[in-house]
Amino acid sequence: MRREPRLQFTKEERENPALEKPIRKVDRAADRADEAQVKVPKRKVKQRTVDPETGAVTVRLQFEDKKPPSKLQHALRDAPADTVLGAVHREVRQSEADNVGVESAHKTEEAAESAGRLVRAGYRSQKLRPYRKAAAAERKLEKANVNALYQKSLEENPGLSSNPLSRWQQKQAIKRQYAAARRAGQTAATVGQTTAHTAQSTKKAAKKSRQAADFARRHKKGLLIAAGLFLVVAFFLNCMSSCSVLVQGGMSGIASTTYPSTDEAMLGAEAAYAGMEAELQDYLDTYESTHSYDEYHFDLDEIGHDPYVLISILTAYHQGEWTLDEVQGALDMLFEKQYILTERVVVETRYDSEGDPYSWYICYVTLENTDLSHLPVYIMGEDQLSMYAVYMATLGNRPDLFPQSQYPNASQKEDYLDYDVPPEALEDEQFAAMLEEAEKYLGYPYVWGGSSPSTSFDCSGYVSWVLNHSGWDVGRLGAQGLCNICTPVTAANAKPGDLVFFKGTYDTPGVSHCGIYVGNGMMIHCGSPISYANLNTSYWQEHLYCYGRLP
Repeated sequence: MRREPRLQFTKEERENPALEKPIRKVDRAADRADEAQVKVPKRKVKQRTVDPETGAVTVRLQFEDKKPPSKLQHALRDAPADTVLGAVHREVRQSEADNVGVESAHKTEEAAESAGRLVRAGYRSQKLRPYRKAAAAERKLEKANVNALYQKSLEENPGLSSNPLSRWQQKQAIKRQYAAARRAGQTAATVGQTTAHTAQSTKKAAKKSRQAADFARRHKKGLLIAAGLFLVVAFFLNCMSSCSVLVQGGMSGIASTTYPSTDEAMLGAEAAYAGMEAELQDYLDTYESTHSYDEYHFDLDEIGHDPYVLISILTAYHQGEWTLDEVQGALDMLFEKQYILTERVVVETRYDSEGDPYSWYICYVTLENTDLSHLPVYIMGEDQLSMYAVYMATLGNRPDLFPQSQYPNASQKEDYLDYDVPPEALEDEQFAAMLEEAEKYLGYPYVWGGSSPSTSFDCSGYVSWVLNHSGWDVGRLGAQGLCNICTPVTAANAKPGDLVFFKGTYDTPGVSHCGIYVGNGMMIHCGSPISYANLNTSYWQEHLYCYGRLP
């Protein structure tokens, strides 16, 4: 298990009011990481050494962290027994119809076996708990270390804090240098020197900036001519393509858009997650052959995910580069949140042709798939969500990595609900322009953070795009931001072209979804995919917040 360095701070640094809070967070995170590491199970390792002169043998005991139990090993261990037991139950089933006593005993045995499987699963989960807690504690320590180094650098170079770009670049440099020092196995003291290296780099950049400014003053006219030519070329290119992506948020509009991890790590993470899904699919496909109930009812969502969503989540969650070993815990966490499997058995008393009672066992199996793209809002902070949106908007600049994904061809349309807007509503020229733009993208898939046709859209990105290309200039706003610029109107007074807002469509404060009202209780919105929707359904009525009129 990866262990973060325990940074050492001087007395002067600890007495500095500006560094007091980040250092205190580092100390607290380090204490918690140490406490979590103590609870990780240890195994005894005997180390034998032989004195070449005397031949004496010395045995020393060392204690190393045990590796967490493998989920795959667990499944392979239990699979043969489960298969045999399933076959036995089928044989018993064939002979128990005329013997109520045998049937009752068989059902009791099956219940005990199911309970045993649950116990084994619970036991494994309990064994993994200290490893999960230790990994989480080390991640928090890493974040605290980087923040402390960043604050120390700002304290030593106060002029850097005035520029958002400089702040972001400096923090990214510290993270890279910190990670490099950690991989090289350097000491905490050496890691702490990243601030000095970053400061030197930033000072060089500032010197070059001053030189550039002096040059600009000396060649003012020439630069103005060059700038004019550049704007002409840029305008031409912009008319040829709409590939620019606007992403706002905690990254101050400038971000590293390329996945920093190796192809081996990313492809390995995708394969590991797909393998977990394959195990789940096989479990469901063979459910009736491995269980022995009288009746089955299945309500199963489809199993699957998009690899770009997975890699973007992992990269944003870990805030940069990661290895396959480092994300194993995150993969398990995501899988548990995405898939909720419920197995419920109902026992009914029925009667045979002679009026004798017998038990009839009905098994209800439900699989709920919470789309992977919906999970970031539950597990990430604001900065991480901004990073996730950036990576999804650009696909990490790796459209070649997962060609089977829908996202490299985000404009590939899916089936959608169409609707003919009444002609009288189109007499309003402003609404007609809005609807013309909105209908261009019917069938485009939902992409969290998407805000242009090249990446597809999320709900607020879609509405923002339509408004910006039909007479308004609102920029890239979220659902709550769009609500804030509108004047509330009642449902009775709502007219085509008004916006409609919803709360509670997922667990987030404020407005969580938005669409464009087109009249007659219908809206056009970015669902999954962009489509028309009937507002009079129980779901939309339950979550309806308000209608809003644009200024």
